[in-house]
Amino acid sequence: MKLHDLKPNPGKKKERKRVGRGIAAGQGKTAGRGTKGLGARSGGGTPLWHQGGNVPFFRKLPFMRGKGNTRRNKVVFHEVNVGQLGVFKARSVVTPDRLLEKRLINDLSSPVVVLGRGDIDKPLEIHAHRVSKGAQDKIEAAGGSVQILEA
Repeated sequence: MKLHDLKPNPGKKKERKRVGRGIAAGQGKTAGRGTKGLGARSGGGTPLWHQGGNVPFFRKLPFMRGKGNTRRNKVVFHEVNVGQLGVFKARSVVTPDRLLEKRLINDLSSPVVVLGRGDIDKPLEIHAHRVSKGAQDKIEAAGGSVQILEA
């Protein structure tokens, strides 16, 4: 066997369909494109975002104009309530890393805010990006302290 003897497996190669070559060929006249309309035209066809009469998806979205757009630049915080901090031992340091270990937050991509729902009876040292006034009062009343982290 030599290189010039090599051939693809039978049925592997298929001749292309030559459309529009008369009725005897089976793909004459409209050449499989139907009659008239966008799909029958050269270069025709609907764009990828076409939704056939529905209002297109991108037109349903709100406008995002201007450099002062607050929705685009919005900071979403991981919220932790004071009542959830009972899982820590007294006098321990509570950081975003420790909150992640205890599964009180999902990831470290967003800043952490401590809110005032619930009660705390242990002195803890809280390190968070933001702490509400009510939460800070409860933490300090229990003998703890609050330190604000840079975002």
